Amino acid sequence: MSDQLERLNRLPLRDNLRGLMPYGAPQLHVPILLNVNENTHPLPEKVRAAIVASVEEAVAGLNRYPDREFTELREALARYLGHGLTPAEIWAANGSNEVLQQILQAFGGPGRRLLSFPPTYSMYPLLASGTDTEYVAGQRSADFTLTAEAAAGAVAASKANIVFLCSPNNPTGTALGLDVVEAVYEAGAARNAIVVVDEAYAEFAHAGTPSALSLLPGRERLIVSRTMSKAFALAGARLGYLAAAPEIADALRLVRLPYHLSAVTQATALAALEHADTLLANVEDIKGQRDRIVDELTALGLTPAPSDSNFVFFGGLKDPHAVWQGLLEAGVLIRDVGIPGHLRVTAGTEAETTAFLDRIRELV
Repeated sequence: MSDQLERLNRLPLRDNLRGLMPYGAPQLHVPILLNVNENTHPLPEKVRAAIVASVEEAVAGLNRYPDREFTELREALARYLGHGLTPAEIWAANGSNEVLQQILQAFGGPGRRLLSFPPTYSMYPLLASGTDTEYVAGQRSADFTLTAEAAAGAVAASKANIVFLCSPNNPTGTALGLDVVEAVYEAGAARNAIVVVDEAYAEFAHAGTPSALSLLPGRERLIVSRTMSKAFALAGARLGYLAAAPEIADALRLVRLPYHLSAVTQATALAALEHADTLLANVEDIKGQRDRIVDELTALGLTPAPSDSNFVFFGGLKDPHAVWQGLLEAGVLIRDVGIPGHLRVTAGTEAETTAFLDRIRELV
């Protein structure tokens, strides 16, 4: 046992946190970082200038608390999402992780269960532990897909109080059919279960891929979470949000910290939303690089999963760690997600994608 761990264990840590490792991917200093699904395109100059101007205006009032209800931002997010949503149906926090944490604080806790379907976002069980919510893992098919029948069966069998569905799913990149969301929602009715569809990568989906936002009317227990970290290239700004019935936001007001969204965060997000068209043009470029990766890995005899996200999950590797290491030696960092025979790579700029593909051809 390391000295650091021994010191930690001497503290009166909650039992369900003992032995856990904090979330995090390797942070290595290499030229090409394609391991954490960031938008690797820098902010366009006019967007940067707009954010700087917006923040400068906000700085004049930093001696005062920010708008606790972030009213202007909720209005802007409702306009961006469309679907007839109103500001009362929008909530935001410091990244979608905090949004999910607040959901668990309000609806989870001791004696309640969270169900999700691994392999999926690895923060879900950690968020459950942090809120003392029991975590239950459902099963996917061998090809990592999830059917409506299997998902509904898992909800009934687990007696879950909360269900997290990630679509497009991380790390596989695959989107769920709306039939899965509908089936899970109906299966959870007996326990009044909250159903969260985590759409962090929704803007990268192929044309025609439906969003669970279309299912919100009449479903007061359904929540669709989004983020500005990916499509809007604001991972460093930390702004996540959700759309749901107004009473969901009222519930989260019970657990949020006072003035939890800073004036600087609100100003940054508002300026970015004013330039959504410019930022989403980069999304189209990223989607092109993603599809290029899928095509070229397939030509190499590997098995990339169909991706509706800004990354590609691929299998067919006899020694994934050797491939990961070989890429790292060439200055390209991708993600080993711990699934045998598989790795995951973020779709970057054209130059970054070319560097990845050139090196993996040599390795494979």
